[in-house]
Amino acid sequence: MEESYRQLKLEVEKCRKCDLWRESKHHILGEGPLNSKIMLVGLGPGYHENIEGRPFVGAAGKLLNNLLTLAGLERGEVYITNVIKCYLPDNKAADEQVKTCGQYLDRQIDLLKPKVIVALGSVATKYLFEKHGLQYTSMDKLHGRILKVKSLTCNRFIVAMYHPASALYNPSMKEVLEKDWKKLGEALLKILTESF
Repeated sequence: MEESYRQLKLEVEKCRKCDLWRESKHHILGEGPLNSKIMLVGLGPGYHENIEGRPFVGAAGKLLNNLLTLAGLERGEVYITNVIKCYLPDNKAADEQVKTCGQYLDRQIDLLKPKVIVALGSVATKYLFEKHGLQYTSMDKLHGRILKVKSLTCNRFIVAMYHPASALYNPSMKEVLEKDWKKLGEALLKILTESF
């Protein structure tokens, strides 16, 4: 698996499939243990991530670290990635960019085989729901929900969460996020010991 992951990382670093690479200092595949049972998926690298070459290191990353703690997790035990691998100057991705970069995310998921995928925000949630045959309605209705996906090709849980940045733009969201992450922490105690 490590060799396949290394090859994927090189492919992402050399990617020129859309114009986002032009403003990117780093193409960021992800970070964390490759054998983690938990994968977090955000939208894409922002300003600080582009400088440091790591996912979730800006203000949203600091909040994410606190949310992980509320769930009884440490950043070093989860794998963190994004749908988009290059710097998103306006934090908005076109559908075509999501489709193109999503192919890399699909390969990450196939390689790492996480038992739980936490989708952070609407873009990641829509993408992962579609990939797993789930009905996306809205983040207002789905946030905090933990859905079990069982098929011939995959057995996992998909969790819809608001993106941590939502609390930076709307401070009242912080309480909602904290409640959802505490609930996730309680559920993980059962999920990670459950066998399909």
